[in-house]
Amino acid sequence: MSESLATVSYIGATILFILSLGGLSNPETSRRGNLFGMVGMTIAVLATIFGPRVTLAGVPWIVGAMLVGGSVGLIAAKKVQMTQMPELVALMHSLVGLAACLVGFASYIDTSIVFAGAEKAIHELEIYVGIYIGAVTFSGSLIAFGKLSGKIGGKPMLLPGRHVINGIAALAVIFFGYYLLQAHSPQEGATALIVMTVIGLLFGIHMVMAIGGADMPVVVSMLNSYSGWAAAATGFMLSNDLLIVVGALVGSSGAILSYIMCRAMNRNFISVIAGGFGTGDSAKPAAGGAAAPAGEVNPITAQETAELLKESKKVIIVPGYGMAVAQAQHTVYEITQLLRGKGVNVRFGIHPVAGRMPGHMNVLLAEAKVPYDIVMEMDELNDDFPDTDVSIVIGANDIVNPAAEDDPTSPIAGMPVLQVWKAKSSIVMKRSMASGYAGVDNPLFYKDNNRMLFGDAKKMLDEVLTALKT
Repeated sequence: MSESLATVSYIGATILFILSLGGLSNPETSRRGNLFGMVGMTIAVLATIFGPRVTLAGVPWIVGAMLVGGSVGLIAAKKVQMTQMPELVALMHSLVGLAACLVGFASYIDTSIVFAGAEKAIHELEIYVGIYIGAVTFSGSLIAFGKLSGKIGGKPMLLPGRHVINGIAALAVIFFGYYLLQAHSPQEGATALIVMTVIGLLFGIHMVMAIGGADMPVVVSMLNSYSGWAAAATGFMLSNDLLIVVGALVGSSGAILSYIMCRAMNRNFISVIAGGFGTGDSAKPAAGGAAAPAGEVNPITAQETAELLKESKKVIIVPGYGMAVAQAQHTVYEITQLLRGKGVNVRFGIHPVAGRMPGHMNVLLAEAKVPYDIVMEMDELNDDFPDTDVSIVIGANDIVNPAAEDDPTSPIAGMPVLQVWKAKSSIVMKRSMASGYAGVDNPLFYKDNNRMLFGDAKKMLDEVLTALKT
């Protein structure tokens, strides 16, 4: 393949990637967006393999690597459950960071192309930045994987003087970057790269360990952005224009998503990085401390829940991570079908940070064939709760916590939430009275119009469905 044909192929792939992002912005066009992305990636890979920069001897190695990676991807796609998607995404981000590190070191020790003067400085700076971003992404994503999978606790680990430590680490990275540019031999430069890589790995671990569990959806999107910038840096090191463009697309879209999610949680990006919910950086309690939720919990049975739903005209369902764990989305869809068949207006309220990753609940509901037009965003539904007969919360906690609006001393004060308690009746489905991922008590459980349906969400919803049918 000639250089000009490879360039045209890269341009076509870039257009398809842009169309893919546009398609993924809407559930109804997401399938088409995925198709555009798959076609674009196929064109990009073929153009790279058969392009002028790859020799015939290198093709078997590339094909072999693709077969191994493709097999791992296929096995993961078939075996990984929807509840494991957040940690899988974090793990994939770590691989992008690792690739950036490996490509950076390979580019530095590559002697086939000799740079001099300003070109040498620019090339070394590209390598330095690429390896650093890759190291932070790699270690940070592994810690995020551990937190999301439950192997590492969600409580933030706050070292004394952590901001000072981060500042010293940043100065050290700048110093060794200068040392690399002034190095008189490849061995001196390699030493600077290795020290900086270790600092980057430690910073990635420290950064994510200090972030609380409630901020993990933001962390996933943030690491997605980091992986994009790592890919762009790899593109600079390899002089690959397509990799630069694609990395920039992923990096910028991830940054925008992180901003949107931070705004939805009434947080700013710096406060997320500085420490998560429940840390010393949160709102300070008033004198004497915030009062714990008080009152009696009113339980309800599956049969009584079904009777309440039968008498309703408007129902709003708010899914959370508990629905994903119980794999209850298909039963939820059956209940939705049954109620809509009886003329009940059923809609779903989705909080931007519901679940453990952006769009987690949307994906689950789409998997269960829930119609897109009844799945609404928080801002579209909040004003409708006062006119709703029953609001059902399935395994969600922090996103429906009235303390965010009523208690200025709460760690989640100011966070926009779904106002389910304003419905005539609300039903919360939980296994126990345990607090949510943010570790904050929920006064919703004790409100007079709220009922608690305890038990596994799938089992309880199956009982509700049976009662509705009879």
